[in-house]
Amino acid sequence: MVTKLLHTRYRVNDLEKTVNFYKDVLGLEEIRRHKSPRGSELVFLKTPGSEELIEICSYPASGPVVVGPDLTHLAFEVDDLGAFAKQAAAKGYPLSDGPTTSTSGSVFAFIDAPEGYEIELIQAPK
Repeated sequence: MVTKLLHTRYRVNDLEKTVNFYKDVLGLEEIRRHKSPRGSELVFLKTPGSEELIEICSYPASGPVVVGPDLTHLAFEVDDLGAFAKQAAAKGYPLSDGPTTSTSGSVFAFIDAPEGYEIELIQAPK
């Protein structure tokens, strides 16, 4: 079972324009920037008083953003990704990508929800 909502992602074509909107118009704080193991440029933003982060992602290798299927995904922390994957697959929801180990040692994978939305599962480093 999932244990915690970690972040919500929005993939965009123009990273800086979108980040500036969230910072300048909405008043969010930029927490960090980095390149993921898959090559995405990521910017994490935080709202005051909330633990959940907003992740703005630029990944041109995926092609242009299509509003709808690429609009958002939800990320959840799991204690044991392997056990979670087995239970999800038994219920008809196999992993659609991963597992992948990041440079920090966390392991992540994705499953597709029934409507086609992407769900990210993250296991913290041991």
